[in-house]
Amino acid sequence: MFGSILTIGAMLGAITSGRIADFTGRKGAMRMSAAFCITGWLAVFFSKEAISLDMGRFFTGFGIGVFSYVVPIFIAEIAPRNLRGGLTTLNQLMIVIGSSIAFIIGTLITWRALAMTGLVPCIFLLVGLHFIPESPRWLAKVGREKEFQVALQKLRGKDADISVEAAEIQESIETLQTLPKAKMLDLFQSKYIRAVIIGVGLMVFQQFGGINGIGFYASQTFTEAGLSSTKVGTIAYGCVQVPITLLGAILMDKLGRKPLIMVSATGAFIGCLMAGTSFFLKGQGLLLESVPILAVSGVLIYVASFSIGMGAVPWVIMSEIFPINVKGAAGSLVVLVNWLGAWAVSYTYNFLMSWSPTGTYLIYCSFSLMAVIFVAIIVPETKGKTLEEIQECINADRRGQEILK
Repeated sequence: MFGSILTIGAMLGAITSGRIADFTGRKGAMRMSAAFCITGWLAVFFSKEAISLDMGRFFTGFGIGVFSYVVPIFIAEIAPRNLRGGLTTLNQLMIVIGSSIAFIIGTLITWRALAMTGLVPCIFLLVGLHFIPESPRWLAKVGREKEFQVALQKLRGKDADISVEAAEIQESIETLQTLPKAKMLDLFQSKYIRAVIIGVGLMVFQQFGGINGIGFYASQTFTEAGLSSTKVGTIAYGCVQVPITLLGAILMDKLGRKPLIMVSATGAFIGCLMAGTSFFLKGQGLLLESVPILAVSGVLIYVASFSIGMGAVPWVIMSEIFPINVKGAAGSLVVLVNWLGAWAVSYTYNFLMSWSPTGTYLIYCSFSLMAVIFVAIIVPETKGKTLEEIQECINADRRGQEILK
């Protein structure tokens, strides 16, 4: 329960994230999220009983749930089209660096001290937000024309010509004003359903591939596989993520979204298959000296493969595929599905491992394989396109399907 309650808070944060970001602005939502995270970490640090530990983790989860929506959206809205993928992946890189540092430091210090380290990025964020502009697209959407121009000029450089880009954004906003305000049920209209299927599908495959179960219980998994020193495996787990995620960020706008996520899901499939095989051999009493090496290698291959694409690309695509008039509702739905999957996997991992470690990893294998097929058939390539061009691409595919019918 303690392990999974963070994801319950994140689900509630996800439900409200779109509306919060639309009402208070992208920066306002980030400030509020940082405040929730600070409150949560302090509650964990000063806790005297289990309820305060759970509440602290719940508050932290709520803040993370909002962050997980608003940060990719903010980056997608401020970034030039040729850098959008790489900059959105940079967010994932920072998450991975934080996770890796926590994995490594957590083997050296107490859990109370570890909780206090969570305050550091929150404080940096609150200070840093004073020096960055608000999303120009959001400013244009709420009618703050002068601030829109100032923010866009600041982002592109004082000598840059922003007239063409500003006109494109304004045209998109004017089109938006003619559309009714979207509600959750509106997402299931034919004009939005393909984007919803893409966003929800990617998050389902990302989470049900097992990342939160494998990540939350990495040390326990290494112990069950027979590794003598779990600290070595845990530190290796933490270290492998950073360079691989950095590589993914570099490749994002070079290879494209689809090839990267398909390679990533294939690698995750291989890693899970290796880990599952190791537990099968252990159960059969075969090649016992090779079981720990195979298990650790499988988990590290899985983590590396996930980090290069499946970790970041779904968030990049999610931030790109929804038209701005439904971005709040659609983003909340997609992030909710993501955290619901995270909760399901983190809560059930121990139960599944008690049932069958081999079966657990074969289930994760099947989701990775389905992810490859889903991306190949359903997901469009968004590399190098403006947000407006992506909408034209999705709508063109939908019109083509209607004609065929």
